[in-house]
Amino acid sequence: MIVPMKKVSLVVFNRERSEALEKLREAGVVHLEKRGVLTADLSVLQERRARAESAQGILQPYADKKKKPLPGGDGEAIIAQTLALSDERKALQETLAAADRELSRIEKWGDFDPDGLRDLEAAGLALVPYELSGEAFDALPEEVQVLVLSRDKTLVRFLVIGAALEGEIPFGLPEKSLHEITGDISAAQERIITIDGELSALAAQGPALALTLSEIRAQIEFESAQADMETLEEIDPGKTVSWLRGYIPQEELGILKRTASENGWALLAEDPEPEDNVPTKLKNNRLVSLIYPLMSFMEITPGYNEVDISGWFLLFFSIFFGMIFGDAGYGTLLFIIGIVAVLKTKKTGVPQAIKMLLLLALTNVLWGVLTCTWFGVEPVYLPQVLKSLSLPLISNAVAAESEAAKAIVDQNLMIFCFSLALLQLGVGHVIGIVRNIRSPRLLGDLGNLGMLVGMYNVVLTLVASNDYRQIPFLPVSLYLIAGGFVLTFLFSNYENGIGQSILESLKNIISMILGIANIFSDVMSYIRLWAVGLAGASISATVNTMAGPLLGNFLIFLGIILLIFGHGLNIMLNVLSVLVHGVRLNTLEFSTHVGLSWSGTAYRPFAKR
Repeated sequence: MIVPMKKVSLVVFNRERSEALEKLREAGVVHLEKRGVLTADLSVLQERRARAESAQGILQPYADKKKKPLPGGDGEAIIAQTLALSDERKALQETLAAADRELSRIEKWGDFDPDGLRDLEAAGLALVPYELSGEAFDALPEEVQVLVLSRDKTLVRFLVIGAALEGEIPFGLPEKSLHEITGDISAAQERIITIDGELSALAAQGPALALTLSEIRAQIEFESAQADMETLEEIDPGKTVSWLRGYIPQEELGILKRTASENGWALLAEDPEPEDNVPTKLKNNRLVSLIYPLMSFMEITPGYNEVDISGWFLLFFSIFFGMIFGDAGYGTLLFIIGIVAVLKTKKTGVPQAIKMLLLLALTNVLWGVLTCTWFGVEPVYLPQVLKSLSLPLISNAVAAESEAAKAIVDQNLMIFCFSLALLQLGVGHVIGIVRNIRSPRLLGDLGNLGMLVGMYNVVLTLVASNDYRQIPFLPVSLYLIAGGFVLTFLFSNYENGIGQSILESLKNIISMILGIANIFSDVMSYIRLWAVGLAGASISATVNTMAGPLLGNFLIFLGIILLIFGHGLNIMLNVLSVLVHGVRLNTLEFSTHVGLSWSGTAYRPFAKR
């Protein structure tokens, strides 16, 4: 659920504002309202944060996870050294690039002293270098005195004694000789190796840098809060007061009241106004809260005045995960990984993300068992016990019996996807009906639900109907769609009366008509669960087919490597598919039918971290 919030205003004497903020941070319950005031001190802190984050990013590739980080260390010194070494390394790389280009340009001329040629020219003996094609060189006048240095299939390199050639551009003399450039390259490469070693040593002090960065962020948060405080000037400076605004969970208001009373602050707590940007704090049981890591990763939060669908999100996302991975073997591997992670983190507290992984792995195993899918192995090679555990309506073991059986199983899976669409999207409209139970707007949600059921029947009739099923005929579906549209047109925008609702619907008549097509596309969108799962199964089968012949001879190790690589790649692709398709169906199709825009701001109290 979304925790009820209170809008609070705190008034303190201006001379006590820093002390008051420290006390408020210790309480750690108020989400401060941001005004975005920028001060000189805040600019300096932001500059420090940027330097610290840059240093952290530079050192990250040098961190050795196998070695235990070194305790202690001066974070500011680490930042300064890291940035200085990084700048030096970048300069050396630029030097190397320029030296390599110059080396490629002059190496065929051999090792000579360019300063010697310049000295000769100053003394009156000009030796001008040229690089011409063989044809151009042979066409030179006989009176031109030249000294040929080298010749290959395309170019001739030579020195002209005396005046420069007319119409030809001399070869540019380098600043340094060949052996000097080579020496510079070697010195730069050696220095880069040394710098890399120093950066590796600094990376081992990562905790000190992380602590410094955390302190800087805390200072920025404190300075931002102080800058956002508004001040009322009085004639007597001693009576100048400052105040700030924020939001606090209603259940924690007592903590703030006690803190305000102890420190002599003036406190005003009131209900938020509709136009206020109230942060959202979610509170659910331990099972439902397993979805929080995913929501945090996606940076999505429902608005304060919206509805919390965390439980439904977790339920359907778990189903989608199982269907997209669709392999009991993969699910077993994920479950084992989750158990190992639990054992490693048990002492410090198992993260919610690991607990969610265990739940998703179980749904994956369940779906794989029901469909008789184990590492993409053909059912004919699976033990009979695994085949007997599967559900015949969607089992690959049944599908392998004949082409007709496979067509029926595929159709059953498609019907399941569409039924899942009806269930999830229908839940969205039921939520709307419950929210508007005291308003005629519930009839608009009822109309949307009717159109959804009608469109579901249309999809089944067009896509998945056959002689083995009795699917509601098309006229009934059309009646549901037409009747649902009328209810939606009349009541979906209801605020002050039926006339006002009809007028608003007329203003948006095009989008309302397109909404019928959107319902069709939303239902059809769930077919992706079957299609993506089928693609993953096909990749698994292909990997097995490629590796199979190698496992029966001396190339067995190559076959094992191919199996590990192929299935590992398939697992990675499945993870991406879950993030793209599984999350989309919840945050787009389902959320649209709920009326959820994910426009909220996560509750983040001003607190010590």
